[in-house]
Amino acid sequence: MKTAQINRIMAMTLAGVFMTMMSFAQGDKSTRPSPPATASGKINGATITINYSSPSVKGRQVWDPSGTLAPYGKVWRAGANEATIFETDKEIKVDGKPLPAGKYSLFAIPDQKEWKFIFNSQTGQWGIKRGGEANRDPANDVLTVSAKPAKSSSMNERLVYDVTGKAVVLKWENVEVPLSIK
Repeated sequence: MKTAQINRIMAMTLAGVFMTMMSFAQGDKSTRPSPPATASGKINGATITINYSSPSVKGRQVWDPSGTLAPYGKVWRAGANEATIFETDKEIKVDGKPLPAGKYSLFAIPDQKEWKFIFNSQTGQWGIKRGGEANRDPANDVLTVSAKPAKSSSMNERLVYDVTGKAVVLKWENVEVPLSIK
């Protein structure tokens, strides 16, 4: 074979290996700035699982009326990247209201004194639209409940959900929001 042909074959082989590596790297969600996380536990015999992406504070103002990360008074995807998924294997009561067994996208409307949590039957969508607003179709809302935020006893750099024996608690920065479940 001629040297030019060998060089061309080598270059094409290296390009193929490089492209394959790039496609695998893009599929690895754990390398994202807001990596995937899961919280799971039992409440009154029901298994609750929350799949979400966990953003970091990184010195930013999280709860901000001007709308940088989780703006007050606006629908937020309750995480990063894809919409947060809340799943229960049995019917539960959230803030006293029934939620059938199933999978839901979980959205929130944060505010200083009261939050709204929205369980939406549409799942699998990216969490925001191109314009930055939450990718939620209100026609698919199944349940909306309220919760009171409280000051956290410690700083949470990353967004965390905790499934306790009687609540799901969202913790991020200096805020904790317990969502009562029975």
